[in-house]
Amino acid sequence: MFPFMRLIASAAVLAAGALLTACATTGAEGGASSAFDTARLSEHVRVLADDSFQGRGIATPAEDMTVRYLSEQYAAAGFQPGGENGGWTQAVTLNRFTASNIRAQFRVGDASIPLNQGQEIVISTRLPGDHAHLMNKPLVFVGYGIDAPERQWNDFKDVDVRGKVIVVLVNDADFEQPELNTFGGRAMTYYGRWTYKYEEAARKGAAGVIIVHETAPASYGWATVTNSWSGPQFDIVRQNAAAERVAMEAWVQRDVAVDLFRRAGQDFEALKVAARSRDFRPVELNGATFSGMFDVATSQVTTHNVIARLPGTTHPDETVLYTAHWDHIGVGAADAEGDSIFNGAVDNATGTAGLLELARVFAAGPRPERSIVMISFTAEESGLLGSEYYAANPIYPLETTVGGFNVDSMNVYGRVARYGITGYGQSDLDERLGAVVESQGRTLLPDGNPAAGGYFRSDHFPLAKRGVPMTFGGGSGDFRDEPIAAREANRSEYGRTRYHQAGDEWSPDWDLTGQVEDLQVIWSVGRDLANSRDWPQWKQGSEFGPARAASGAQRR
Repeated sequence: MFPFMRLIASAAVLAAGALLTACATTGAEGGASSAFDTARLSEHVRVLADDSFQGRGIATPAEDMTVRYLSEQYAAAGFQPGGENGGWTQAVTLNRFTASNIRAQFRVGDASIPLNQGQEIVISTRLPGDHAHLMNKPLVFVGYGIDAPERQWNDFKDVDVRGKVIVVLVNDADFEQPELNTFGGRAMTYYGRWTYKYEEAARKGAAGVIIVHETAPASYGWATVTNSWSGPQFDIVRQNAAAERVAMEAWVQRDVAVDLFRRAGQDFEALKVAARSRDFRPVELNGATFSGMFDVATSQVTTHNVIARLPGTTHPDETVLYTAHWDHIGVGAADAEGDSIFNGAVDNATGTAGLLELARVFAAGPRPERSIVMISFTAEESGLLGSEYYAANPIYPLETTVGGFNVDSMNVYGRVARYGITGYGQSDLDERLGAVVESQGRTLLPDGNPAAGGYFRSDHFPLAKRGVPMTFGGGSGDFRDEPIAAREANRSEYGRTRYHQAGDEWSPDWDLTGQVEDLQVIWSVGRDLANSRDWPQWKQGSEFGPARAASGAQRR
């Protein structure tokens, strides 16, 4: 066992733990079975976000360190191996793509617009091959790039975009004009996600797709784009990748797009307005072309989900899930301070630590009737690939998976007045969570930022779309303890300068009492489900209900 495997009670951690109430209890029983320890949570994050873990990049030596740490800590907590062949892991085979020697430009008439990787444009690919050549490809603006028959919406109309490069807007039409209510208002739908836009472009036969980056509708800045898409990209192994992936997936800076449209005789802002209508038709950027070429190093890698299980006493074949992703970006370009390690402390060493602490608390209490399974997913940062793989190849049948709780980027700034549920209104888990939240003296917040599309951006989603009731929530709202202004500033500063940046590092000054309250909520609801015959239900109108209903006979 490495020295870092021991929970080191450093003076700073102990002091913080004592000051912030290292152990908190909830539920009628109280006692050790419901005690969460802030010092343990902090120490897990400190270890996982240490520079020696090199940003927890998948399929790197850092993965081996992370898997070893998680396996040993789950075992120490009292859980059993829950993976393949009696082990702690599930192997996830992925293709890895690294684009290099990238040269790209727009051309309008006799004028060329150079596009430098990471500055004006970010180019990547998830199509196997050795190189990509897109020379003098016509450019077509297709609005939001959405084809949604059930909403009577088709941005492509009858225009053939095969072999062309399409330019699309991020999010969907209702973000700019929510009163249209074409896509359910300002809350982002899956059609607004970058993943959908790339997939739809492939279905239409496009040679490439360029998303125009705008901070508000994307919900993150250009730095997040460059950090997330400049390095190696991953995808599950596909039988016919050419039918599902385009040769080039790219983002372009908004100002560059505005200039391109102007040179092609178009008004970018006017076309954005036009794209909010069902009547919108694609607009070819006359005289404008895109040329790009880059080498592609394609290889196959195996990464791992880490799975731990506490078997139930009377219904061990029925499973309550807790999930969080262990991976982060790894090592990338150095920031202004020369730091190139993306430690991923908040995102998502906090959620990973939360699962370890949930395991310890569950194992310390009475054994539940149903099984509890913790899954530390891999490759979330690569497009939810670890959870997608598990959902497609479940070790525990999805039909008898009772439901689950996903945690990602937990609260490290102190106790807050509300508990936000991303995707509120989907299932009756909302009401179950709300009852516990209210018992804490807090109130429920229905999806505080639905326009960001958070319900489609974390590991619960691949399970939800296959019918498993999954919830994704966390502390939100005003802080309840002084110094309130400082806490607000720290929370805002993280989203502004640390999210997906090298500065997402552990701090001994964190106040984890808010994280403990959130863990208490999902522990309490999960415990009650594990000791009941209840099966959470999707609400009327949820797009995930039909998938669940198809297997209803297997649940009693």
